[in-house]
Order: sequence, then C-alpha cells, then structure tokens
Amino acid sequence: MDTNLQQAQQAILKGGRIDRQTALQLLSVDKDDLYRAADAIRRHFLGEHFDLCSIINAKSGNCTENCRFCAQSARHHTGIDTYTLIAEDEALVQAKDNDDHGVHRLSLVTSGRSLSPATVAELTDLYQKMAATTSLLFCASAGLLDQEIADGLYSAGVRRYHCNLEASRGFFPKVCTTHTWAEKVETLELARRTGMSLCSGGIIGMGESMEDRIDLAFELRDLAVRSIPINILTPIAGTPLAELTPLTADEVLTTVALFRLINPEAVIRMAGGRQQLGEAQYQCFAAGANGAIVGNYLTTTGSGIAEDLEHLAALGFTFDRP
Repeated sequence: MDTNLQQAQQAILKGGRIDRQTALQLLSVDKDDLYRAADAIRRHFLGEHFDLCSIINAKSGNCTENCRFCAQSARHHTGIDTYTLIAEDEALVQAKDNDDHGVHRLSLVTSGRSLSPATVAELTDLYQKMAATTSLLFCASAGLLDQEIADGLYSAGVRRYHCNLEASRGFFPKVCTTHTWAEKVETLELARRTGMSLCSGGIIGMGESMEDRIDLAFELRDLAVRSIPINILTPIAGTPLAELTPLTADEVLTTVALFRLINPEAVIRMAGGRQQLGEAQYQCFAAGANGAIVGNYLTTTGSGIAEDLEHLAALGFTFDRP
C-alpha cells in the first residue's frame, strides 16, 4: 500500500482528519488500495448497517430556478410531467410500499425555490397521514427555508432536512445563478437550529474537476453533515448539460472513496444516476458508501428496491431499522 494512503488510513482510524493536500495526493495511489482503505474506514466507524431512504416527487416541474442539470426548471424544455402536489392516495401507496420493503426514511421532494404557506399546510397534512399508516422516519427537500416553513415541517414530524450544495462553493456559479451556495448553507443551518439533522451532498459529472469534488467533501465536513448523497449526473435532453459525457465507474468510485476518507463518520449515500453504471454501481458499496436512495428518483428511473437489497445483502450489509 502507498505510504501516504497507509498513513492517512491509520490517522483516520485513530480519530484524526486528513487535509486537502493529503486528499489530493491520494488521487495518485493505486485505486484498488484506495477503495479497500475506504471500505475499511466505513466498517470501523459505521459497521455493516446500510441506510435506506426513498423519495416521492411531491411537486414536479415549473421551477423558477436555472440549475443547469435539472429537468424541473421551467427555463428548460424537457417534457417532464408537471403537477402542483401529488395526489394523496398515490403518495400513501408509495409510502406503504417503501415501508413494506424496510426503507428507513422517506422524503417528500418539491420543485421550486421555496414553499408557499398553502403548500406547507398540504405537506403537513400528508406527512401526518403517512405517519399514521407507516413506521417510516420523515425528511423533506423543499428548497430554501425561512423559520416559518422550517417550523411547519418540524411540527409535521420532519426530522431531517435535505438541501444539496450541488457543487463546491467555487464551482457552484457555473451550475446556478438564481440562488447562491451561501443561501443553501443558510437553509441548512436554519434547519439544524430548528431541530432537524442535515442531508446534503452534490452532483458529480457536471464538468467539475476532481479537485472541485474534494472541495465539496471538505465543505460538507465543515458543516458537520452526516448524510451525504452523491448523485451522478444523468444528462437529460433539453437541459444545458445534456451533451456531457457520463463519468466512468473509476471516477465515481474514486470520488466515493475520497468522500469517505474526508467524512469518515457520515453516511455516504448513492443517489440519482447510479443506474448508469449497471452492475458496477454496487462496487460503490465496497469503496466507502453505506447508504442509498432506493426506488425511482425525481425525473429518472432507479434500480428496483428488491434488486438493491439482494445485491447489498450479498456484500454483507444489514438493514435493521434505526
């Protein structure tokens, strides 16, 4: 094993942290050694428990923001379904199906910059009905928060808030200009003050460098985020990033491993886009990842829950409810 990698692994296992210079040096080590080191660190801090969550696309399309990757922006012409709020019966069926499959957490995800008071009231009612019919824990992903929205979601039983930084502070202006990276950080900090834990990660494959990804991993560490989803860009026709070449499996695995070394105690969660890797997606869970969004995603199709559980169990993971 490379000396730099060996020293980094030993330091992390003893409770230390690596710095940016060390992370950059690890880009040149043998990749299989890097993945094994990340897997060992995951087992040391988090054991074999696998964190399962799922999402419901509760409000789709017509978003005012200009995020270049997103099919839901009204500025892009992608042909997705648009609706103001999912039908209650449909949401309850999806929630029950996730509960029956042993999923731990469920999030209602809404398009748009933020929520209106009327939408907060509708979501509150829906969360309460899901709570009455399932044993799921609840998250929300509803754009930028103010205190009134945060209080409303918390009162509805939401105990984790999701707001992806999407990219590092330096790269973010190339992704979106209608809101800022700092506004996202403010939303995360407000959610934490309200009593919610944080879920925040990003999308890789938007034209950023590996150094940009490393910067994002450190920024998430600085915010003490403990649930970090890694999305892999799915180029969608009609978006400005439609013609980008998808990342290779090695690029994804290297990113996952470095996120683990930088954030040893966080759930590193594979999210949208992993289906592009085919069977290779499951290698991510031997390179440091220990969580996933299962089922379908917002505007793309994911792997089936049963298929995921079969592959993950074969890797030695367990799925007990927290």
